[in-house]
Amino acid sequence: MASENSPLLAYRLLGDEGSAFPASGAGGPGGTSPRKLSTFLGVVVPTVLSMFSIVVFLRIGFVVGHAGLLQALAMLLVAYFILALTVLSVCAIATNGAVRGGGAYFMISRTLGPEVGGSIGLMFYLANVCGCAVSLLGLVEAVLDVFGADATGPSGIRVLPQGYGWNLLYGSLLLGLVGGVCTLGAGLYARASFLTFLLVSGSLASVLVSFVAVGPKDIRLTPRPGTNGSSLPPRFGHFTGFNSSTLKDNLGAGYAEDYTTGAMMTFASVFAVLFNGCTGIMAGANMSGVILAPAKVVSGGGNPWGAVLYSWGLVQLVLLVGKLNTLAAVVTVFYLVAYAAVDLSCLSLEWASAPNFRPTFSLFSWHTCLLGVASCLLMMFLISPGAAGGSLLLMGLLSALLTARGGPSSWGYVSQALLFHQVRKYLLRLDVRKEHVKFWRPQLLLLVGNPRGALPLLRLANQLKKGGLYVLGHVILGDLDSLPSDPVQPQYGAWLSLVDRAQVKAFVDLTLAASVRQGAQHLLRISGLGGMKPNTLVLGFYDDAPPQDHFLMDPAFSEPADGTGEGGSPALSTLFPPPRAPGSPRALSPQDYVATMADALKMNKNVVLARACGALPPERLSRGSWSTAQLHHVDVWPLNLLRPRGGPGYVDVCGLFLLQMATILGMVPAWHSARLRIFLCLGPQEAPGAAEGRLRALLSQLRIRAEVQEVVWGEGAGTGSPEEEEEGDFVNGGRGDAEAEALALSANALVRAQQGRGSGGGPGGPEGGDGGEGPATALTFLYLPRPPADPARYPRYLALLETLSRDLGPTLLIHGVTPVTCTDL
Repeated sequence: MASENSPLLAYRLLGDEGSAFPASGAGGPGGTSPRKLSTFLGVVVPTVLSMFSIVVFLRIGFVVGHAGLLQALAMLLVAYFILALTVLSVCAIATNGAVRGGGAYFMISRTLGPEVGGSIGLMFYLANVCGCAVSLLGLVEAVLDVFGADATGPSGIRVLPQGYGWNLLYGSLLLGLVGGVCTLGAGLYARASFLTFLLVSGSLASVLVSFVAVGPKDIRLTPRPGTNGSSLPPRFGHFTGFNSSTLKDNLGAGYAEDYTTGAMMTFASVFAVLFNGCTGIMAGANMSGVILAPAKVVSGGGNPWGAVLYSWGLVQLVLLVGKLNTLAAVVTVFYLVAYAAVDLSCLSLEWASAPNFRPTFSLFSWHTCLLGVASCLLMMFLISPGAAGGSLLLMGLLSALLTARGGPSSWGYVSQALLFHQVRKYLLRLDVRKEHVKFWRPQLLLLVGNPRGALPLLRLANQLKKGGLYVLGHVILGDLDSLPSDPVQPQYGAWLSLVDRAQVKAFVDLTLAASVRQGAQHLLRISGLGGMKPNTLVLGFYDDAPPQDHFLMDPAFSEPADGTGEGGSPALSTLFPPPRAPGSPRALSPQDYVATMADALKMNKNVVLARACGALPPERLSRGSWSTAQLHHVDVWPLNLLRPRGGPGYVDVCGLFLLQMATILGMVPAWHSARLRIFLCLGPQEAPGAAEGRLRALLSQLRIRAEVQEVVWGEGAGTGSPEEEEEGDFVNGGRGDAEAEALALSANALVRAQQGRGSGGGPGGPEGGDGGEGPATALTFLYLPRPPADPARYPRYLALLETLSRDLGPTLLIHGVTPVTCTDL
């Protein structure tokens, strides 16, 4: 237990006196400091002040005047319906674990991940910035109604000059006062908030008293300028107090122009103004921590003065807008985005069915969360489609920026839990009994000894998978009985980093075995899950070519000389040993190499041997496409050149498998410009053209576009029976070792001769044909014969394969055992 890493181990369960206390300080886990504000000062007061905002004092009459009492009550009902749903989600998340610094940002980021949480957290921060500016502008408006030089009220000291510049000055002075209070610390802010709370409460009480204390009176309204610049005649409003006629007149809506902006008001625009007075539900949660990086700049007492100054500057910029109602729609949309994200966070946790999501607050369900998300999104677009779309676009840009800048996080991603839940469900529905050849795709298991020398093959196999499963397998030699711990688990991180750096879509599967052959058997049997299991084994070719260190040549694997990678982690080049020195012993013998191929075929797995893939240029292994000016060929030899068989144009299951794999490679953007050539071997007595016609008809049925070229091959061959060929014992097919070697050399010469020929070459042997020099062959597909039945002939079999593929450049030797093509719709 001492070596396990668990946050619960940070706690000692019982102290010396039998009381429970944390081991790392008076705070929570990890030594967090004790809270400085009480529930009343830290939660109740900020929330009440946010709810009893400037909207209550300046905009309730505005809302009722435009929307009428009934629609105003409907707006309040909609607003508090949205807020109630969000409160349920907040309570569920908050009671599922400790909510520390960041408030809403903390809840969202720790659920949806730092990228989405950070982007929404920034938008919520901007909403608070704009909300602060709205409150300041409202206060300026209220002060000028009494003390402004142009004030029209029945009483007041009209001494303050008015105008855009003066209003901006007053707002800036008030902002400086607020910023000063915040800079001095949370304690002074809490006391100032409490004093403000008392003043606001007294003001609201006076409003209630005024209903009965103030009699009916006429109130002069603010004059509006005329069309020629002159003021219109003064207008008066009538205050009647409690009156049934007045109540009846105010029930219906009477939308008119906004007196501050001149725009025609609607239900949605008035709701945007009203909703600003209902956004205080997060005020208490936000007191738990300011959200941006400047918050790290703190004073000796822990006050984040850097974030305060940063926020002060942003609010000052927003004050330049100068119109309260203009900012209302933006603020409301930003708040709705944040509330929708909180509901989405709770919904994701509920849908993920994670065992650790068990909040003590249970008065919620996925229905309330989903309804909260839908309500927020609906009101966003009703209020302002432009602002809603812009906010979502901004959120996407911020998320992309944070994804590009950020690294892996230990916070946890609910997306992973959701993916696990969905993948498990659909894997269970992926029934292997319903597989059909029409929807076959290669699912590759690539056995890699050292990725430093196999990087080109690793990328080429990624191109061959065509949306199928791709597993990187590695065998670690050893015996668990003689080891203190499992050596496999610590290596997964390095292999996953390799997959990320190489930009391939592959899984990683490692195993521990006494030999590579046994480990390959493990991986062939247990890799994958359900209907997603490898059907093709890919191996590098077993030859004497000196291994190359592709980490040193690939820009994607360039790292600092000090051996450190991103975030101070060990460099990837230090996590894998250097390539094997020429002449040094190998972990896999030639006998076991061929035996591994035979094992795969016995398990009904296709086999692919890749040779000289390091000769492929990097652009052929990239995600981009070739330049159309660079024409290349992909040559396919769908017949067994080491044992040509009688019968004109015979192509078996293995030959069709070669055609399918070559066609799949041509679908990759990097190989789009390559021309597929299929070579049809004819016997010396066969007439040209007949077999080619049959093959072209087959290609037409298979929807494969390729050039077909006939070559004469097989003189003196083809005496073996089909049964012997299936056994793979081509050496005994009426030939000795010397004759088989000569056949392999002749076949190699035939392939090399055709690699440099253009598309117009006619039938002929290695020396025949009239085709001129053409584009080079980029990759050659060869028919891989079955290994011989006698294991004693494995070394000879491997030697013949080496002779057959010698100096051919990048080559894939393939043996397919399953049908992969279909002519039916």
